[in-house]
Amino acid sequence: MTDIALAVENLSFAYGAKKALDKIGFTVQSGECTILLGPNGAGKSTLFSLITRLYDSRQGRIELCGYDLKRQSLKALAKLGVVFQQTTLDPDLSVSQNLRYHAALHGISRKAADKRIQEELERLDMFERRGEKVRLLNGGHKRRVEIARALLHKPKLLLLDEPTVGLDMPSRQAIVEHVHALVKQQDLAVLWATHLIDEIAADDSLIVLHKGQIKAKGKLTDVLQATNCADAGQVFQKLTQNPEEQKYPAGHKGSQV
Repeated sequence: MTDIALAVENLSFAYGAKKALDKIGFTVQSGECTILLGPNGAGKSTLFSLITRLYDSRQGRIELCGYDLKRQSLKALAKLGVVFQQTTLDPDLSVSQNLRYHAALHGISRKAADKRIQEELERLDMFERRGEKVRLLNGGHKRRVEIARALLHKPKLLLLDEPTVGLDMPSRQAIVEHVHALVKQQDLAVLWATHLIDEIAADDSLIVLHKGQIKAKGKLTDVLQATNCADAGQVFQKLTQNPEEQKYPAGHKGSQV
């Protein structure tokens, strides 16, 4: 039976009187890429802030690889790798220096860290650039470094918060292909927040989040059948927009990327 990497139960969060998440619940399995699809303001970033414990919720429960996030925070967060929407690399350090610093925070020895750094950078075709300062890299290459960093401590769950925003099409496609390959090769669980329809693979799971509520969840094929839609773009439109609105989210055919 497939292991559950992330379980969210009855989770709510509010900014004062404004409710950002309203009693949501879902699971992410090992070896599964789950796309968290929603427009701006849907609650995606709030959810990620709760999973990473940047925020704390009084309502609901989050479990990472069997560890309760509140009661067993260190053990739970040790299973987590994260790529935030805004870059968090030190621009004045080299690629290797950034990755070694992250490895040291996780208690990885220098010898083991160098081996893992080489492995992850080679997978992303970035090893030859390991000595370059981060500020000299373009957006796509910075994202590759951040993905490599997030995987150094061998997490069971990878969170990706709009990781391809602002990248050109080749860079976006390379990251999408790399992440989906990791899911299959390493039995990795991925929760990928996006509003770009073309980043969704046919065998992905899908969560549609709108105004803090889950409107649909399950395998993409099951969601399409349940909503009587032909593709994810139609699902997005049907569940998150007013009937008179005819725009598809970015990345859907017919829209600008």
